[in-house]
Amino acid sequence: MTELHEILYCSMLAPDQRTDVVGQIVAQARARNEREGITGLLVFDGMRFCQHFEGPRRNVLRLMERLETDSRHVRMRVVYEGELLQRRYHRFDLGLAEVEDSDDIAVVEQFDGQEALARFLALRPRLDI
Repeated sequence: MTELHEILYCSMLAPDQRTDVVGQIVAQARARNEREGITGLLVFDGMRFCQHFEGPRRNVLRLMERLETDSRHVRMRVVYEGELLQRRYHRFDLGLAEVEDSDDIAVVEQFDGQEALARFLALRPRLDI
């Protein structure tokens, strides 16, 4: 069995990017994620991103390397990373939720480790995905 891995990070939309770039990001990611066995959720509040994704460890780490060099966002910070026993996302390769309340992501950003993950997971039931 392939070892599952998960990462949760937060970042900001780069100043030179328009908010409609998010649709392009998701469209590109869905095709690639399906091929690589990665599932997850991207939350965007018009300024900030918070993304949680999971999959085979090697593929997740490779995706993280690509994200770290993506100029469409800045101030990227991993708030949680770890092994995973079973997937949290079964229905989509990359779900997208746009939120109007910027406090939702700000709360997640304030924490690290298990607390950041718990805050993000608690946010999911309120999202329109």
